[in-house]
Amino acid sequence: MDLIFSLLQQLSVYLVIAYLLSKTPLFMPLMSVSGSGSQRLTCYVLFSLFCVLGTYFGLQIQDAIANTRAIGAVMGGLLGGPVVGFAVGFTGGMHRYSMGGFTDVACAISTTVEGLMGGLLHIYLVRRGRVEDIFKPGIVFAITLAAEICQMAIILLVAKPFDQAYELVSAIALPMIIANSVGAALFMSIIQDRKAIYEKYSAAFTSRALKIAQRSVGVFSDGFNPKSAERIARIIYEETGVGAVSITDREKILAFIGIGDDHHLPGTMISSHCTQRAILGKELIYADGYEEPYQCSIDPNCKLGSSLVIPLKGGDDDVIGTIKLYEPKRKLFSTINLTLGEGIAKLLSNQILTSRFLQQKSLLTKAELKLLQAQVNPHFLFNALNTISAVVRRDPDRARDLIQHLSQFFRRNLKQNSDTITLKEELEHIQSYMKIELARFSDRLSLDVQIEPSLLNITVPTFTLQPLVENAIKHGTSHLLDSGQVTVSAQITAEGVLLQVEDNAGNYNPETPSKGGLGTRIVDKRIKNLFGEQYGLTLSSQPESWTRASILLPHSVRTDI
Repeated sequence: MDLIFSLLQQLSVYLVIAYLLSKTPLFMPLMSVSGSGSQRLTCYVLFSLFCVLGTYFGLQIQDAIANTRAIGAVMGGLLGGPVVGFAVGFTGGMHRYSMGGFTDVACAISTTVEGLMGGLLHIYLVRRGRVEDIFKPGIVFAITLAAEICQMAIILLVAKPFDQAYELVSAIALPMIIANSVGAALFMSIIQDRKAIYEKYSAAFTSRALKIAQRSVGVFSDGFNPKSAERIARIIYEETGVGAVSITDREKILAFIGIGDDHHLPGTMISSHCTQRAILGKELIYADGYEEPYQCSIDPNCKLGSSLVIPLKGGDDDVIGTIKLYEPKRKLFSTINLTLGEGIAKLLSNQILTSRFLQQKSLLTKAELKLLQAQVNPHFLFNALNTISAVVRRDPDRARDLIQHLSQFFRRNLKQNSDTITLKEELEHIQSYMKIELARFSDRLSLDVQIEPSLLNITVPTFTLQPLVENAIKHGTSHLLDSGQVTVSAQITAEGVLLQVEDNAGNYNPETPSKGGLGTRIVDKRIKNLFGEQYGLTLSSQPESWTRASILLPHSVRTDI
C-alpha cells in the first residue's frame, strides 16, 4: 500500500504538469485526431517528454524503477497512431535502458510495446468511425491496464534472474497497474475538458458570428449612412451583449446603442483619441482601462470603462469609419467578443464594399439603358422625319397618323425608367416603332408576331426586343432588294423562356460579331447581369437566308406558374 500511495503522489505532480501544459497552445493539436504531420510531431515530442518524466519520477525498488512511464507511451499511441506510439515508446524505452538495472532491456521492450498497443487501438477506433471514443477516460483506463499487465509479463519473460524478476513483479505489479491506469484516465480527462471548453468556445463564437452575418445581410444596400449604421449597431449590441456599440465614419458618430447613449449622440464629431488613432493608423485599438488607459472624451462621468475600436476598410485599404465595442467599468471584455469584434469589422467592410459595387452596377445598368435610348432616338428620328416629309404631301392623313405613332414611341421611351416591363408593353413599343418603318419601306417590309396571349404577361428587361428589331432592319432587311420580313416569337423551353427576333436577310457574320451593333451587346450584358451567365443573347445565321437573335430568360419571368 505504501508503494501505491507513493506512486499516486508522484502521479499528482505528473498530472499537475499536464494540467499546466494544457493551458498552453502545445495542447491544441491533442484535441483532435487529424493525422497531420504537425499533430503527430506534437504527440511524439510531448509524450516522449512525459515518458522521460515518468521514469524520473519513479521510485527505486530492487535495482529497478516503479514508474508512470507507461502513461506517455500509451497516450502517444492512442492520440498519434501506431507510428507515433512506437516512436514514443522506443524513445522512453531507450531512456530507461540508459539508466541500467537488471530490467533495463525488459523495460525498453515493454515501453515500446505499450506505445504500439495504444497505436493499434487508435487504428481500430478510427477505422470503425469511433474517433470520439479515443478521448473517453474509460477507454484509456482499459488499454493502459492491459498495457501494464503486458509489461509485467515481459519483465517476467526477459529480465534475469527470474527469481528476482518474479519478486519485483510481485511487489510493483498492482501499484503500477493501478497508478498508471488511473493516471492515464485522468490525463485524458484533462485533455477532454480542454477539448470541451474549446468546442464550447468555438460553438459560441460561430453561433454569434452566423447570427450577426444573417441579420446584417442587405442592411448596407442603401449605403453606409446613419440609418444603416443604427440597424447594424443594434444587431451587434443584441448578439454580443457588450455594454455599448458605436459606428462612426471618419468624422462623426453615425450610431450609438447602449450605455452612454444620452451623451454619445449621432452626429457628434469624433473627439476620442483612440478612434482617431484607429482611423489614421488603420489599426485595431484596445483600450482596456489598465495597460491602455480609457476615458470618455465627451462626459467624464460616463459609465463606460473600456473600448475596442476596429477600423472599417473600404476599397484600396482605405479606412471609411470604425466600429466600437464598449464595456462598462468593472467589467472586462470576454475573449469571444475581442475576437468577434475583428470578425465583425471584416464582415461589415465586405458588406459595405458589396453594397457600393451593387450601387455602381445599378448606375452602370441605368447608364447603359440611357445609352441605348440615345442610340435609338437620333437615328430613328432622322429616318422617321424623312419618311413623314415624303408622305405629308401625298397623304396628309397618313402623315398625321405616323406623327402620332412617332410621339407614342418617344413617349414610351421617356416613361421606360424601370428595369423591367411586360412582354405586352414591349410589343406595343415595337408596334409604334414598326409603323414608321413600315411606312418607310412600304410593301418591302412586314412584321409577323407569333406569341400566344398567355405569354404576354412575361416580365422582360426594358428595351429587350426593340433594339433587336431595329438591328434586324438596319443590318438585315434594309439591304434586300426583295421584301423583308421580321418575325418576333416566344416559347417555353426546358431551359427557360425563349424570345426570338428573326429576319430573312441572313447578313450576320459570326466572324465579325461586332457588326451586330452596340444595342445587341448591351441587351446581352443586361440580361446576364440580371439573371446570370447562362442566360442572354445569342446570334445565329444562315447566309442569305435568315439571321436569328435568340434571348433566353429564366422560367421565373413567367407569371402563369
